[in-house]
Amino acid sequence: MVRVGVNGYGTIGKRVALAVLKQDDMSLVGVVKKNADYTALQARKLGIKIYAPTEDDMKKFEDSGVKVEGTLRDLLEGVDVIVDATPGGMGEQYRKLYDQFKVKQVFQGGEKPEVAEVSFSSLCNYSEALGKRSVRVVSCNTTGLLRIICVLNANSPVERVKAVIIRRAADPKEVKRGPINSIELDPPKAPSHHAKDVKTVIPWVKITTVAVAVPTTLMHMHHVTLKVSKKLTKSDVIAVLEEAPRVMLVNAEKTGITGTAGIVEASRDLRLRYDVPELVVFEDSVSVEDDEISLFQAIHQESIVVPENIDAIRALIPLELDPAKSIGKTDRALELNKRLW
Repeated sequence: MVRVGVNGYGTIGKRVALAVLKQDDMSLVGVVKKNADYTALQARKLGIKIYAPTEDDMKKFEDSGVKVEGTLRDLLEGVDVIVDATPGGMGEQYRKLYDQFKVKQVFQGGEKPEVAEVSFSSLCNYSEALGKRSVRVVSCNTTGLLRIICVLNANSPVERVKAVIIRRAADPKEVKRGPINSIELDPPKAPSHHAKDVKTVIPWVKITTVAVAVPTTLMHMHHVTLKVSKKLTKSDVIAVLEEAPRVMLVNAEKTGITGTAGIVEASRDLRLRYDVPELVVFEDSVSVEDDEISLFQAIHQESIVVPENIDAIRALIPLELDPAKSIGKTDRALELNKRLW
């Protein structure tokens, strides 16, 4: 039973913490929070122990009447793995402290690749992370790209990838950013950083990405074109995706779902917090012309990296040497489905 701590209890941290609670080979020792807000009260109701970053922060919790167990240093004394889910760039600042306590470390995609020994995606390079000191789970968009590339590459080697990334402007709770009244080049120059990030996991791939930000908060959307070396039919591609872990096909003709709002609405009816950790591929959009496969896929930015964090913990210890077994174990615990209906 590996002992896990989570530093940061925001969008990703709280989801990782709840995912750890569902695993039968992990225990959640506690989470680190900066503020005594409603999420602290929620965590206490769930039986999650709260730690503060520093003694000064501890006093703020005590003044608010929220019990804390100690500081981040106290938490680090009792864990085998720390998942850093702090805002981008903070993980690098905490790394020396984690090293001091000799704990294994999982960072998020908001950090630079140099923060960890390995940039990680379960379906692509699980074995590379086995027994390492630290891994960086890549960002939501990079995770989505890597899933489709590595799934198809296992059936027909991928020679080149081109992707247009249509990014949500902000997360639903980010009221200070909010939707934008524009379609913004993000960034104005090509390629976007996503191609470089993909190559930190699979350096062999030839990939070009561009991105725009649009006025929505729900999900990202990608249009991906992959050139493969072995010709596949549309039926072949759909069959591969149907069998692949963490990929969900949505058929617009059968479901009436033609975009991200439909995915979210279906998830609201069927799931806690409408999380969609799977990569959603629109089945009707899949097309094959000669050696090129094109499709639209949607990424729920708040949850897609959660199963990868769980696999990263398992690889670091390592609790499981076989990537397929770890992925299967994680997905069963999180009740990931192939279909939403």
